[in-house]
Amino acid sequence: MTTPDIREFAQRERAVATFTGVRAHGVLECVDVLAEPHRVAAGGWWAVSGDFSGRVRAWRFEHVERGRGAGDDGGHPGDPSHWRGPDPGAWSSSMSRARYEDAVSATRAAIREGDVYQANICRVLSAPLPVDADGAEPDALALAARLAAGNPAPFAGTLHVPGGAGVPPAWIVSASPELFVRLEDGRLTSSPIKGTAIEASGLTAKDRAENVMITDLVRNDLQRVCVPGTVDVTALLAVEQHPGLVHLVSTVTGVLEPDVRGAPGMWGRILEATYPPGSVSGAPKSSALRTIDALEPVDRGPYCGAFGWIDADAGRAELAVAIRTFWWDPADGGVLRFGTGAGITWDSDPAAEWAETELKARRLVAIASSGPDWAP
Repeated sequence: MTTPDIREFAQRERAVATFTGVRAHGVLECVDVLAEPHRVAAGGWWAVSGDFSGRVRAWRFEHVERGRGAGDDGGHPGDPSHWRGPDPGAWSSSMSRARYEDAVSATRAAIREGDVYQANICRVLSAPLPVDADGAEPDALALAARLAAGNPAPFAGTLHVPGGAGVPPAWIVSASPELFVRLEDGRLTSSPIKGTAIEASGLTAKDRAENVMITDLVRNDLQRVCVPGTVDVTALLAVEQHPGLVHLVSTVTGVLEPDVRGAPGMWGRILEATYPPGSVSGAPKSSALRTIDALEPVDRGPYCGAFGWIDADAGRAELAVAIRTFWWDPADGGVLRFGTGAGITWDSDPAAEWAETELKARRLVAIASSGPDWAP
């Protein structure tokens, strides 16, 4: 084996993916799920990351530990003391407060004209974070461990495929509280979040109306691939407590059509029916996406996309909506990014929506910016 081959092998072995109940290392390949869904369906365990703009990729891993022992710590075996985050004052936003509030007003104008009923408007925070003196990329597992301790989340996960592994790289650390789709025993489940406040008493009629609107959109999405009559809203407007805030969460479930379940193109059909997630786009989805494209100045990347895993051998999968998510890009010397946003309806107040984006970002950005002496 030549020196370049040895280096590539070492980088492939360093690749890791962790989710609650699953740890994997040793990446084998990467595929475009929408272009080649049959390759994912053929077998193996895959870590999945989809960009909000539409590209969905999956990395197949060789060594996979499943079960309770792999998830007792939330799936994050990293050392939180190893994290070296950006300077707290180094973060910048893709939209200033004034520009974001103008975008909210523009969305309300589109609603008044009947172009859209609701749209999720987001901004991306970024801070410089270079490789270390030895050229090593930031320690994704260390950040994941800090988030697991300081901001535990039901759909937290990590994917780090370093550069030089011979497959497309990835660096994503998520503390997502939101289920995009779960597949288990042929049943598809989604739990959209709409409505955020510091405490339950702060949830408003606007929050409830927005949640019902998006729940209906998700119900319609699932009906495109599920047996007629099986799609059901099993929970509506449930209040969930998360670190520093509460959410309204609804749950929709349905039984996959027989010609979808187990078919080589299954994941292509599921994603074509449901992607991108309705809770972070809007309603109608096509109109909301046009509004987002017109108002947001930068691409969201993996933020608001899908993030999770597919176990093709077991016929199971769990994909979160990639909110409360950090991603690192080696371009421009290394940049750490984090997205935050809010759902805009006719009842939205621009200042209140800006405050919601601040609330969603505050705790996690503080954790990511903390020094080596950090403690939860």
